[in-house]
Amino acid sequence: MTKVKLLLACIPLLLFTGRVAAACVDNVVLVHGNTGSPQDWDNTYQELRQQGYAATQIFRPDWGSKSCAACNNHSGSEETPVRNAIESALDSSCTGRVDIIGHSMGVTLAAQQVIELGVQAGVDAFVGVAGAYRGLWSCGTYPFNVYNSTCGTYGLSVSSPFLDWLYGRAIASRVYSIKSWSDQIVCATGVCTVGGVHSSRIAGERASYTYPYGHFGLQEYTYERQVALIR
Repeated sequence: MTKVKLLLACIPLLLFTGRVAAACVDNVVLVHGNTGSPQDWDNTYQELRQQGYAATQIFRPDWGSKSCAACNNHSGSEETPVRNAIESALDSSCTGRVDIIGHSMGVTLAAQQVIELGVQAGVDAFVGVAGAYRGLWSCGTYPFNVYNSTCGTYGLSVSSPFLDWLYGRAIASRVYSIKSWSDQIVCATGVCTVGGVHSSRIAGERASYTYPYGHFGLQEYTYERQVALIR
């Protein structure tokens, strides 16, 4: 066989090998926080791309009011974009599963949608970054809470009906949290703990990681850890 014929014969094999080399990985859903935007995940997005994820495997839903933080909660229009993203990610996943990373209120919103969709078995890893899974003391304690949507019945006051409903429910095969004792939002009153446990920790988690960053720095600067946890 001539060199030309040999090369031509190898082309289909090379193309096939290229497809195999592009690993099948879980689709990823990145859920931003209150008044945030999909671009808040740019560092995480770029890290995923460098790790071989295609753009079509990364979902960044855009939810909630951008001008009224006190207006957003876990009920109504805030839910729809996150629910749609999780469903779309599952529908197109080559593994049949997804990974979810949430920041701040996006942690509790994403967890809620997983439960309401009943897709816990379809979520491999869930990473909560600077969430308020156990509530915010700045919102008060329900029913003596600050009277706005973010702190109300479907919000983040300590022991709100929403958080009591959410707490302890399964959301993924593997759950992790990333937290800080310098978080300006979770620790706004100077107290980061609820019932002696950091509010960003999630019941049933495998591990929790602490960094010296603020609330937004946790999202921006821990991107390598975030991606490592879902691999």
